[in-house]
Amino acid sequence: MIKINFTSHNKEVYCNKGDNLLEVARNLNIFIDAPCNGNVSCGKCKVKLLKGNVDTEKTLHIKDEEWEQGYILACNTKVIEDIEIEVPSKLSSSMHGMKIEGSDKKRDKEIFDRAKNIIETHNLDFKTNIVKTYIELDEPTLDDNISDADRLERHVRNNLGYDEIDFKLDILKKMPVVFRQNNFKVTITYVKKKNKITILNIESGNTEDRLYGVAIDIGTTSVVVCLVDLYTKEVIDKASSGNAQIKYGADVIHRIIYSSKKNGLDHLNKAVIEETINPLLESIYIKNKIDKDNVVSLVVAGNTTMSSLFLGVYVDYLRQEPFIPPFLKSPKLMADDIGLNVNKSAYLYLAPSVASYVGGDITAGVLSAGIWASDENILFIDLGTNGEIVFGNKDFMMSCACSAGPAFEGGGISCGMRASNGAVEKVSIDKETLKPHLTTIGDCDPIGICGSGIIDLICQMLITGIVDRRGKLQRDLDNKRIRFNEHEIGEYVLAFKEEYNLENDITVTEVDIDNFIKAKGAIYSGASVLVESLGMDFSIVDKVYIAGGIGNNLNIENSILIGLLPDIEREKFEYIGNSSLVGSYLALISKDAKQKLKQIGNEMTYVELSVYPTYMDEFISACFLPHTNIEQFPTVKSLLGE
Repeated sequence: MIKINFTSHNKEVYCNKGDNLLEVARNLNIFIDAPCNGNVSCGKCKVKLLKGNVDTEKTLHIKDEEWEQGYILACNTKVIEDIEIEVPSKLSSSMHGMKIEGSDKKRDKEIFDRAKNIIETHNLDFKTNIVKTYIELDEPTLDDNISDADRLERHVRNNLGYDEIDFKLDILKKMPVVFRQNNFKVTITYVKKKNKITILNIESGNTEDRLYGVAIDIGTTSVVVCLVDLYTKEVIDKASSGNAQIKYGADVIHRIIYSSKKNGLDHLNKAVIEETINPLLESIYIKNKIDKDNVVSLVVAGNTTMSSLFLGVYVDYLRQEPFIPPFLKSPKLMADDIGLNVNKSAYLYLAPSVASYVGGDITAGVLSAGIWASDENILFIDLGTNGEIVFGNKDFMMSCACSAGPAFEGGGISCGMRASNGAVEKVSIDKETLKPHLTTIGDCDPIGICGSGIIDLICQMLITGIVDRRGKLQRDLDNKRIRFNEHEIGEYVLAFKEEYNLENDITVTEVDIDNFIKAKGAIYSGASVLVESLGMDFSIVDKVYIAGGIGNNLNIENSILIGLLPDIEREKFEYIGNSSLVGSYLALISKDAKQKLKQIGNEMTYVELSVYPTYMDEFISACFLPHTNIEQFPTVKSLLGE
């Protein structure tokens, strides 16, 4: 056996000769960022070899000076003898995303207000079918010696007016003790359906004031959990973190591939349930002093892949033509079926998907955006790890998905990270000195850059002449922030390590820019084809809603200037944040909204871009700043003097 000492984590592990270093770290639950899932294409899994020898090779992702210092790619390394490894703190730009982040009361109120507006505007019922009632049962005697279960059923039938009562085994196990803790005075929580009720919880005494639900958005990069008071409908608290599945790949394709490997599906399911959602729930319970048994209803939204992995359902056929998902509609679920840290009998509803790459996060987003009831033509664009687009109104809704990759949430970018504290979210560049001015989330020192910051940066680099319209750095600029490596790949220094006491400079390379141009090109071309498929163009669009994890400070003007969004009237654009979470929250607090969510899933039409005749031509044309046909962007044409 060979010993590996991860000095940065103070952990030791024994493995077999020839084992892959990245897999060893994963098994030890040491997070090493590997967006490409270990196929040696992203270069983000750099670690430092402090002692010993390994079987590895130098790649283009490792600079000469890094190689001399002992840096290697974990995914490209086999262990051959005892070694010491340091996982650089630079990886904290991704590790940071795994930390649990608390609630923002202002944004929590925005969730409530947007949902309330949808409910009131469209006359939806602000009610659920979950009820909590305090009851006093007759205490047993020798003359009245029926079973505890029969005693409860008799009371429900005689006093609450329901003919039938149903409950799971865990409720039956609680009955004998709970009934006698307070002389058969108990509170029952139940779901009512016509003349039948299903018991979800039994508590000693009167606890009618405590009844909660949870809305969950499972993103490919981030997961958000929202605790809701089912009486007042208010958001009590919210917590988020990175999706722990990210260690198995940054995008859905890499995770689907990993799921088909031995134990891969179990690892991915465990990562999202046990390592992500349950810790988020526990953090909220502790903070708010809440008993998990009082959490009796959940609504969960995620893309088709995330929904499948959440349930532990085999998903590999989804990526193979003809791209068939295992399911679209939510099966009947209870929390105990998948091991969630809530009441075992809690009802769980999974937002319906539309197709292989348009999932429940989009149907929930469409619900919250009100497209289904609008007279206006609305273009809905979700800029998450995957790019999904919906165009429509109350009469029709067309949808598509773009292979944008994780760039909008910082993935595929050398210094990229999700929109959390320390992420650069705004950038401006002085035209004379080429020095950037940075604004970070949380007003702290920068540790990376998120999607909105990348958009600003590329736009500023274009209008200041640092890059040309292909996204290539100008070779004749004499400035310390512009440099080229031994392979003639250019990079722009966003922050020198000396400025912020960093281990390494924060840079954006030509490879990063190219990745982002492809991502924005996918979105623009997808939207263009979707609108064109109906014989229309962007002039017919009345509103453009931008949703997703790209950050609250998305600059619409800059997004248009780089060719991400169409060059139309600016007042038509609105950033609506995490629409998936708002839609999940709506379905949690309103049975009418949940029914509408089901209808949206059934009524939305899906366009498969991969087989659409003109899509590839549109995509290639859009992989330019802003576009090969600059006539589509008159604002940029004027600004650049072309």
